[in-house]
Amino acid sequence: MATSQSSTDNALWRNLFSQRVIREGTIEEVLSKVPAFANLAPRELKEVAVIVHKREYRSGEPVFYQGDPGLGMYIVKDGEVSILIQGKDGNERELAVFGDGDFFGELALLDESPRSANAVCKTECTLIGFFRPDLFELIEKNTTLGIKIVLKLAEIVAQRLRHTDKELSKVKSQLERLQAQEERDSHGGEKGPIKEEGAGKKE
Repeated sequence: MATSQSSTDNALWRNLFSQRVIREGTIEEVLSKVPAFANLAPRELKEVAVIVHKREYRSGEPVFYQGDPGLGMYIVKDGEVSILIQGKDGNERELAVFGDGDFFGELALLDESPRSANAVCKTECTLIGFFRPDLFELIEKNTTLGIKIVLKLAEIVAQRLRHTDKELSKVKSQLERLQAQEERDSHGGEKGPIKEEGAGKKE
């Protein structure tokens, strides 16, 4: 009898938790791999999955342009997205390529500043959009969950800013070394005035 009761209990537990399993290929699974949502419980991921937007893009289709209002973040479910910046000369330079599971544009959830670069699909893409209105709706419905996401987003942005500061410091140091080297080369290469042949000789 004890064995039968134990078997029944296990079955009940399996049924109870089966709804909390994150199925492969679902939006919940994609969200669970993004740092902003990685620490959420399955039921919380499901709550977020209900309000995000799944969109299909063709190869070469822009997601947004440099200078567009920042509306929210995108997560790459399938495909590749190129991040390009346009210089003053009109030429574009590729800064990064994002693939499956990567995300970009998260700063727009916290700040409505214009986009700093173009985002263009290199291949056919399926993207998941999570926008400011979605975040505000979530905060209104479930304040604890909304704040948890906001704090994680702030942490991600801070980490990226620290990384950017380090990279800028490296570039600055390299430029200073190059300038110092150029100055040394310039001074070392200076010579006195060259006398014309025969100058100073008496006839």
